[in-house]
Amino acid sequence: MPRRSKGGDNSCFMDQWRTAIVRSEESALWIHGHEVTDLMRRASFADAVFLLHRGRLPDDRERKLIDAILIGVCDPGPAAPSCAAARLVASGNRQSMSAAVAAGVLAVGDEHGGAGELCMAMIADGIADAERRSISFEAAAADVVDRFSERGERVPGLGHRVHRTIDHRVDVLFSLAKQGNEEGAGVRFMRTVGDAASRRIKPLPINIDGGLAAVLYDMGFPPEAGKLIFIIGRVAGLTAEVAEEYAREKPMRVRIPVQYDGKR
Repeated sequence: MPRRSKGGDNSCFMDQWRTAIVRSEESALWIHGHEVTDLMRRASFADAVFLLHRGRLPDDRERKLIDAILIGVCDPGPAAPSCAAARLVASGNRQSMSAAVAAGVLAVGDEHGGAGELCMAMIADGIADAERRSISFEAAAADVVDRFSERGERVPGLGHRVHRTIDHRVDVLFSLAKQGNEEGAGVRFMRTVGDAASRRIKPLPINIDGGLAAVLYDMGFPPEAGKLIFIIGRVAGLTAEVAEEYAREKPMRVRIPVQYDGKR
């Protein structure tokens, strides 16, 4: 980010911007000290995503998990709000693919795709609460579920409008996340939250947001990564949705049925 001037005028910025991510020179380009041309020869895109956000290359297990997350969230079909938004804009705007893809990204929020961030914060707070009060995960998870329920809010990371009983993507993530037969604290706490919600509210599957949140927590990512990593993966699907809309459909083909119920 650019540094503010030391003078009294906060609207003035110094010319120099700072970053600890990328160094770019005429001779080469580096990401956290790794030359890009070398990464292009030996690394995967998941390696680059991990490197950009964590400042180091992942180990084999971490790479598989990032790959699995990116694949798991890339495209659930055109009915998802982000994909539908991209299709809608592509239907009306045939001049800007970037606008259509951006519309899909803008549809990502706490209710769609962004719940991973809320879920990571919930996991971190719940584990910290259990440690601080010297209580079990079961007791801490019950308190978490009760707090959301009392506020009339959905517990983040639980429930899915299509996968109503089980989200198999989560099973894959959790199996890949195991080290031997051991699950990380994030995965264990998320499972416990799911069990508590089933007893106190109704049976709700852990969804992909809850799955990636637990896994990213155990890999040491901060809460905002729950939303950011989702966006990285979803952009791949949005580009395909927009490309198909342009290639197969006529302009303005998306028509939303509207029923007027105002004054006559």
